[in-house]
Amino acid sequence: MYICICNAIREKDIRSAARCQAGGAEDIYGSMGYRPQCRQCLEDAEDIIADERARTIA
Repeated sequence: MYICICNAIREKDIRSAARCQAGGAEDIYGSMGYRPQCRQCLEDAEDIIADERARTIA
């Protein structure tokens, strides 16, 4: 599923990056070579990042 339509970033891409990198959504986007444009996706991206990191710890 696409989370960021502006940059065509999928949920699986965010989850993968969250396992390997620190920081929030904007940091993750930057590491993938993107930056938030309309910013409507950031809250959902932050939730996905938190969920993925919680899974890694558990």
